[in-house]
Amino acid sequence: MQETFGQRFRKNACLTQEDVAVKLNITSQAVSKWENDISAPDISALAELSDILGVTLNELLGKRAETSFLPEQKRKDINNMFFRINVLSKDGDKVKVNIPLALAKAFLDSGADMPQIQGKDVLNNVDFKQIFSLIEQGVVGKMVEVESKDGDFVEVWVE
Repeated sequence: MQETFGQRFRKNACLTQEDVAVKLNITSQAVSKWENDISAPDISALAELSDILGVTLNELLGKRAETSFLPEQKRKDINNMFFRINVLSKDGDKVKVNIPLALAKAFLDSGADMPQIQGKDVLNNVDFKQIFSLIEQGVVGKMVEVESKDGDFVEVWVE
């Protein structure tokens, strides 16, 4: 079952529907209707709602945040995170690599080089050790975006 408008954010903020309702001076039934896709909050309440839930307006409205910093108490365990590399070649080839972050870190810690895209040097200058250092400090989301001179496009995400 997919969570709907605001529900995931409300739960992450450890708030009940009643808590949100009191803060917005509305009924808990109104919050329930938002979460059940029966209605949506008034546009004038969105800024305050995003503040209450501790998210940006873009996140509240479903736009994925590109990169963000998580305070220590909100960080996930590295064993529950993924390292994602998306490649779109100029020739139209699409490659998506999704591996557990812990596995990618172990691979890098062993002294091995990150795999390369055959015939491409688009990731050669990416400092993966620095990326893992940023992850340990709480940075998540899109870590790298590269468009090569040949027209290949690569994104590296941590989620």
